[in-house]
Amino acid sequence: MQEISKYIWDAKYRFKKPDGSSTEKNINDTHARVCDGTYINDTKLNRDLAEHAMQELLWNPAGRNHAGAGTGRRVTLINCFASPIIQDSMETNSAEHGMGILDALKVAALTQQMGGGIGMDFSPLRPNGAIVKGVGSISSGPMHFMDMWDAMCKTIMSSGSRRGAMMGVMSIIHPDICEFIKAKREKGRLTNFNISILITDKFMDAVKNDIIWELYFHVPRADDNHISTFEDDNGITQYVYQEIKAVELWDEIIRSTYEYAEPGVIFIDKVNEWNNLYYCEDLQCTNPCGEQPLPPDGDCNLGSVNLAKMVDNPFSAKREFNFVKLEHTIKIGVRFLDNIIDVSIFPTMDQQYEAQEKRRIGLGITGLGNMLQQMELKYGSVESLNLVRKVMVVFRDTAYKTSALLAKERGSFPCYDKEKYIDAMFIQTLPTSIRSLIQENGIRNSVLLTIAPTGTTSIYYDNVSSGIEPSFAWTYNRNVLNPDGSYKEFTGIEDYGYALYKKLHPEVQNSENLPNYMVTALELNVEEHLSMQAVCQEYIDASISKTINCPKDMSFDEFKKVYYIAYDRDCKGCTTYRPSATRGAVLSLESDDGPTGVPIRPALLHGTTYKAKWPTIKQALYVTINDYVDEEGTTRPFEVFINSKSVKHQEWVTALTRCMSAVFRKGGDISFLIEELEQVHSSTDGHWYNKVFTPSIPAMIGGIIKEHLYNINYLERPKNDKTNLPLGEICPQCNMPHLIKIEGCDQCHNCGYSNCG
Repeated sequence: MQEISKYIWDAKYRFKKPDGSSTEKNINDTHARVCDGTYINDTKLNRDLAEHAMQELLWNPAGRNHAGAGTGRRVTLINCFASPIIQDSMETNSAEHGMGILDALKVAALTQQMGGGIGMDFSPLRPNGAIVKGVGSISSGPMHFMDMWDAMCKTIMSSGSRRGAMMGVMSIIHPDICEFIKAKREKGRLTNFNISILITDKFMDAVKNDIIWELYFHVPRADDNHISTFEDDNGITQYVYQEIKAVELWDEIIRSTYEYAEPGVIFIDKVNEWNNLYYCEDLQCTNPCGEQPLPPDGDCNLGSVNLAKMVDNPFSAKREFNFVKLEHTIKIGVRFLDNIIDVSIFPTMDQQYEAQEKRRIGLGITGLGNMLQQMELKYGSVESLNLVRKVMVVFRDTAYKTSALLAKERGSFPCYDKEKYIDAMFIQTLPTSIRSLIQENGIRNSVLLTIAPTGTTSIYYDNVSSGIEPSFAWTYNRNVLNPDGSYKEFTGIEDYGYALYKKLHPEVQNSENLPNYMVTALELNVEEHLSMQAVCQEYIDASISKTINCPKDMSFDEFKKVYYIAYDRDCKGCTTYRPSATRGAVLSLESDDGPTGVPIRPALLHGTTYKAKWPTIKQALYVTINDYVDEEGTTRPFEVFINSKSVKHQEWVTALTRCMSAVFRKGGDISFLIEELEQVHSSTDGHWYNKVFTPSIPAMIGGIIKEHLYNINYLERPKNDKTNLPLGEICPQCNMPHLIKIEGCDQCHNCGYSNCG
C-alpha cells in the first residue's frame, strides 16, 4: 500500500488509547476489530467472511464503521442523518410533527458531536417579511437561521478532529428561494453547508412552457402586500409573495451553478415517485452529499463494494470481470449493514426508532473508474456502459435477493406492507423470481442501494477511484492536516489504476502516451459523465453522488442543457462543476489600463496568504499575493505584501514588496523576477525549505511567488513537477486554490479537506 494509505489508516481509523498507543499493529487488526464490533449478534462464520472480504479490500464499510465499530466509544456508526421537521417557531409545538428551531438545532449539534453529518429542509420556515404575530415582529427569513446552523457546525468542528457536514435544502415555491440561491456567493458564508433546491415536475413543466411561477407561503406578509391568495389541496390559505417567469428563476439557479458551483438541484418528485416507502413517508431532504434522500430523522448507513479489486488478469487480453466475487461481496455487505443498525449508538431516540422501523441501508460501489481501466474500456463509452449495466443488474438483484432471504431469517422491517411494497415502482423493475421471493419471505431492508462518495476510505483502500467517478488525476501531492495543526506532505501519490498499469507495463514511466481508455475526469465530456450516472441510477433505489465535470469554456446555454438531460434521463439530482474565475480568487477590473499601461487598482481584490517559517527568525512570515483578471480572462498577480511580527528585515522587505508589486502591475513576462530572487545567496543564512535547499529569505519568497503563479495558471508548471494540482476555489483549511467539487462535495486536492466530513 502507498504511504498515504497507511497514514490515513493510522490517523483516522486505527483505534488508539488516550496515550496514543494502539494494539492494532496493521490494517488487518483494524478490520478484525471492526468485524468483532459489527457481528456481536451474528455467527462466527459470517464474521470471518466479512473480515476476509475487508482484508482483500473487497468490502469497504463507511468511515464511521472503520473508526468506531468495536471501540466502545460513544460514537455513531452511521455516517449521516436527516433533521426532524423544523417547525416554524422557536419552541417546539407538541401538537405538530417535528421540532421547533432551537430543539432542531440541538439535534443537529448532538448528531455532529457523535460524528454524523445531517441534512435540513428549511422550507417550513416563514420568509423574510412575514408577520410573527406571537411577538409582534417581522420575520427575517430562514437564511439567518441557516447562519445559526453554520455557526453551530463551526463550534462542534473546533472541539474534535472530524468536521461537520450539512445539507440545506429549500423548496422551489418558497418566497426566499432567490436569496437561498445566492447565499453562498458571499465569501465565508455557509461554508459548512452544501445547498440544493427541491425542484418539482410542475416547475420543470412551467420552465419548458414559459409559465409564470408563484412563490408563496401560508403566513401573510407583515405589510399585507400580497399579489394574491389561494387555498391549497389541504384547505390552507397560501399567500403569494412574488410572481416570476419560471424560465427566469431556472436561469438564476443555473447561472449561479455555472459561476459558483452551487446550488445543486434535487428532482424531488422523482425521488418520491421511486421511493419504496411511498406509502408511509414523504421525502423532502437528503444527507450532506445528496445520494440518500431521507425522511425526518432518517439515517444513511453506508458501505461499498470495491469493483477495482474484482478484475482478473487486468490490462491483458485475458481480462475478465469476476461476477462471482461481486455476488459474494454483496451478500456480505447487506448482512454487515443490517447488523450496524442494531449495534450502533444513535444521537437521538427518534433517529434510532426511524432506523429500526425501516432498516434502510446504503450498499454502494466504489472503484468503478479503476475497474473500467483494467477492462480497457473508456469511461462513458458504449462498451463501458454495457459492462456497467451488467454489473449493476447483478448488484441490484443480489442485494434484494439477499435481503429477502435475511427476512426469512430475521423478519421484515417493521413498516413492511406486503401489498403496497410490492407495488413500488422500483420493486416492479426486479425480476419475477425476486419479487416472488419478497412476497414469500418479506424483505429485511426497505431501501438498499446508494452510490456515495467514498473519499478517504477509497484512499485507505489503496487509493482506488471514488464511487462511480473516474480517476481525478494519475499522480498528485497532498498535504494532510495533522491533529496539532501542522501538515504532513505526501508526494508522488498514484491513482490505483495508473499504478497497476505501470506495474504491468514496466516500459511506462509517466502518464504521457497512455492508451485512450486511461482517462481522467477532466478529460471526459459531459455526455460521458451523464451517461454513467443515468445508467447506474436505473438500478439504484436511492440516489447517486456524482459530479458532472464541465469545461471552463462551456457556454451557459450548453451548460443549461446538462440539467435538462439529467431530468429527462430520470436522474434524481444533478451536481456540476465548471472552473470559473468568479469563484475564490478574482475580480474583473472595470477600468482599462491607464496611459502608463498600469491597471488602476480596484477597491477590492482577492488573494492568497502563505505562511512561511525561516529557522533564524522566530516569528513567521506571511506572504500575501492579490490577483485580478485582465481583459483576456487571465488571472494574474497585482500586488504582494509581506508581514511579520519581527522587524529584523522590515526595511528591505518593504522595498522588495513595492518593487515586486510595481513589476506585477506593469505586466509582461515576470518570470525573470522569480529567477532573480531565487539566485540571491546569503553568506550565512541558507536553509532547507520544503525539502529544497533555499539560499536566502528572498529566494524562499521567490519560490512562494512561483508556486502561486503555478496555482493560478499564470505560469505553466514543468511536466516533471508533480505538484500540479487542479485549480479551484480557495480551501478554507489550507488557503490554497485547490478546492474542487467532486461527488457533490467540496474537496481540496492539496490538504484533503472536505465539507462532507
